[in-house]
This record gives sequence, C-alpha cells and structure tokens, in this order.
Amino acid sequence: MNARNIARWFISPFSGQERSYWRAITACFLAASTFWLLNALNKVYTTRITYPLEWRYDARRYVPVQPLPREVAVNVTGRGWKLLRRSLMLDVRPAEIQLERLPGTRYVAGLQMRPALLAAMEGLQLNYVLTDTIFVEFDRLVTRRLPLMLSPSADGAALPFVARFEPDSITFRGPSQVIARLASPYLVHLPQAPAGSSSGSIRVPIGGPNLVNTDVQNVKVRLQPRPLVSQVISVMPALHNFPVGQPYTIRPVMLRVEVQSFAEDTAHLDLKQVRALLDFGQLHVADSTLQPLLMPTQPPVRGARLLTPLVRVSLSRYSPRH
Repeated sequence: MNARNIARWFISPFSGQERSYWRAITACFLAASTFWLLNALNKVYTTRITYPLEWRYDARRYVPVQPLPREVAVNVTGRGWKLLRRSLMLDVRPAEIQLERLPGTRYVAGLQMRPALLAAMEGLQLNYVLTDTIFVEFDRLVTRRLPLMLSPSADGAALPFVARFEPDSITFRGPSQVIARLASPYLVHLPQAPAGSSSGSIRVPIGGPNLVNTDVQNVKVRLQPRPLVSQVISVMPALHNFPVGQPYTIRPVMLRVEVQSFAEDTAHLDLKQVRALLDFGQLHVADSTLQPLLMPTQPPVRGARLLTPLVRVSLSRYSPRH
C-alpha cells in the first residue's frame, strides 16, 4: 500500500460530511484543548526564570558608569498561572534592590538580592538565586560649566575665521571622572569648515562623551574673518640660468618679503618655506634689472608679498690672463 492509498484510507471516513459535522468536530477539539490547557496551568512546576529588578539609589548624587542589569536569573516553584503571568509581564512587581555606600559598592551578591525577591514575588516560591554576583560601578554626579572655542584644523593650524557662540558657555553634567577630563575651553567642531563668513550663522551640535548631559543640545555659531599678523623678513633668492664663468653682482643681495599669518601660528611659523627666485633669462637688458619671483607658500603662512620689486644685475668684464 503506497502513501496515496494510506492517505485516502485515513480521510475517507470524513469525506462527504456536512458543514455542521465539521463545526461539531472543531468545537470538540477546542473544548479538549481548553480543558488540557486549564489542567496544565493548575499544576505546580519548578523552573528557571528571569525576574525583573528595579535599582534604588540617590540619583541626585550618583550615576551608574555601566548599565545596570534589568533582570536576574532565579529558580522558582509555582503554579502554571503564575509562571504564565511572569512570562507575559502581567502585573509583575519588580524586586527593588537598594544600593548604599556609593560609590564604594562594587557588587551585589545573590544572597543580598534574596530578601527583595521574596518581597516582590507573589504566588511564586523562590528556591535560590542562580546569578551569583552582579557587578556595579558608580561615580559621583557633578556639574561643570565650560567656555567654548572653535576646534583648530586637522593639522593644528589656526582657522581663517573667528567664532562667536550663543551661548558662549555650556553646562556639562555627568560622572566626575569623565567631567574632569573635559578640556577647558571645550572645543566645538564644525560639521564642514567654510572658508569664511561675515554674515549669517550656523547651528552646531555640542555632542560630548557618553553619560554626559548638557543644558543645550546645540549652539549658534557666527563666523567672521580673522585679522592677519604681518612681519618682514629677508630672503636669499635662488639663482636660475645665470651665466657660468661670467662674474656678476646683484643688488640688493637679500630680498625683503612681507609674510602674513594668524597670531596663534606666529610662534611655530617655518620661515624657510618662504623662497624667491631670480631667473637670468628674464633680464631686462635696457636697465639690467630682474623682477624677483616669489614661490608658492603653504599654511600656516597665509600670505606673502615681495617688498623688493627689482634687482639690478651687473656683469663684470672678463679679462683673460696672458
């Protein structure tokens, strides 16, 4: 007998029955299932469950550095009704764990949680706590107000604009060890640093470390061009295409160059990158003068210009020895 014949043999008693017959069969199955479920829920079971916790501590003075566990594993005995309520979180009262002597308390043992669990469990018998120890870490909750400053560019060079903040300082609240490490003034990073702005303003999020809250979420930043600091230096020009073996003199020997930078960059300014060039191929024959060329510069130099407009070149006559 193949599988098709077996299926036909099993189904044949039910074929051709009226709709009322099937309703009766369905009602019988539902009644049997309900009776079985009610009978099962009335029985007593011993099993492992997780029970919700609610931590009590002085939240005005202390803050958890690590997230506190919301449940603890326990072994309990109880009727199926009570276990089902726990699984569905229907009218379940969490066990309140009181924390004292903070921030020195580093852990809570299972035996310490037992009284709170017994007081919270209704209709369940606590056999033992499966979680041996719960580790906690707290710190003092402190407040600190810091002024704001625009963060420098990635290479540490000063930005080409000055920022005005509204508000000009922010209150930070969080764990004392984290708050103590915040720099003063607090650096604000622009989402995209523009070349400069003299009108309008942008909104910038404050951000901050984890567990730290601020009294405002963002600040208004107005950007304005910054003034440059100028200094005059002397530069020895590099010589290019000058005749070989032909004596010559140039006047002046040193070129005067005005260099501009921001005040913060003046102390570590590398003036060796300011270079000039004299190309003999560009000699103006009528008056024997050359116009110096200033080579491109890089930040933190923000600008440079030659104050020596022309250099006079004198060629000496060559007198061979007899």
